[in-house]
Amino acid sequence: MIDLRKTVIAKSDQLNADDLLGGGSLTIKITKVSPTPDPDQPIAIGFEGDGGKPYKPGKSMRRALINIWGPDGSAYVGRSLTLYRDEKVQFGGLAVGGIRISHASHITTTMTMALTATRGSKKGFTIKPLVADVDKAANLADALVERVKSVTTIEELQAMTADADVVKQRKALSERRPELAQRVDEAVAGALAAFDQLATGDDK
Repeated sequence: MIDLRKTVIAKSDQLNADDLLGGGSLTIKITKVSPTPDPDQPIAIGFEGDGGKPYKPGKSMRRALINIWGPDGSAYVGRSLTLYRDEKVQFGGLAVGGIRISHASHITTTMTMALTATRGSKKGFTIKPLVADVDKAANLADALVERVKSVTTIEELQAMTADADVVKQRKALSERRPELAQRVDEAVAGALAAFDQLATGDDK
């Protein structure tokens, strides 16, 4: 598959709805919540693997966050959200698309709230608990890291990383949880470096 979505990502200092084209979603783990000087986007939410492009929620999603987690942004660090592109989000009367929250950690039940849809009207908006997806991805990353640590030769490592299932799993992590994919990549790189060092030492 040749994924064209990567060729149309806009250069920006923040996560954009266009980054989630094609019905994709992104689960993020929050590392920092900071104020910005922009009155239209006064909050920047940094997350693991954001590449310097934090999530800057619009007013509706800021209200949603207050509803589910309360007003103290500093308490959000360590929590997780699943973000998706909503094609129906309007700006200036046109449907331009925007980022919405579908799931959140640290809630135990589905939460529905009334948020402004258009001027003078509100619409129900639902956020579901994020439990299984985060645990499943994190557990997969942990399992892959442990497999890397268990290999005893570079041949075993090469066979493991070439395994079709492992390739598929790492690709899925890269697309959905880049911060977890990075952990696996670092484990593989560390193992390769260790084997190279052993080989160099044996040659002396």
